[in-house]
Amino acid sequence: MPVTVLGISGSLRKDSYNSAALRAAAELAPEGLTVQTTGIGDLPLYNDDVRQSGYPAPVQALRDAVKQADGLLIVTPEYNYSISGVLKNAIDWVSRPPEQPFDGKPVAIMSVSPGIFGGARAQYHLRQMFVYLNGDVLNRPEVMIGTCASKFDKEGRLTDETTRDFVRKLLQALQARIEQRR
Repeated sequence: MPVTVLGISGSLRKDSYNSAALRAAAELAPEGLTVQTTGIGDLPLYNDDVRQSGYPAPVQALRDAVKQADGLLIVTPEYNYSISGVLKNAIDWVSRPPEQPFDGKPVAIMSVSPGIFGGARAQYHLRQMFVYLNGDVLNRPEVMIGTCASKFDKEGRLTDETTRDFVRKLLQALQARIEQRR
């Protein structure tokens, strides 16, 4: 049975390495797994007064996409030792009741950073958030792409073969987790 994963980049930057890593993941997906990407740049800032009046259309579309996906692949940059504000905003919107769609959802995380730690601290914060949200986050393999400028070409293609192998293994593990839960 085919597996559909929703891919979310936590960066809005036009030439984002995080978005490039997400594109690479879609390219490297194992047979039977499709990565469909979605944007989060058009979401308004979270405001519970707005939510109580009804979810804005882009928020409802994202909530529906998360709910319908078999799993999630989130790629996050590291800003000030944490995830980006735009990613936190998207998670805040999607996680509101009723029917919080992260509950039990298999989640794989990657991070990309120009620093040598590859966004490790952002991953830890994201993992901590999903403990509360009850997301089924894969612990391994961890994919933290550090010194990213040396791993992508000028067109934004992931060229580092070792990193490509890590991404493949993460997607294989996510596919196995999803199939195990079916």
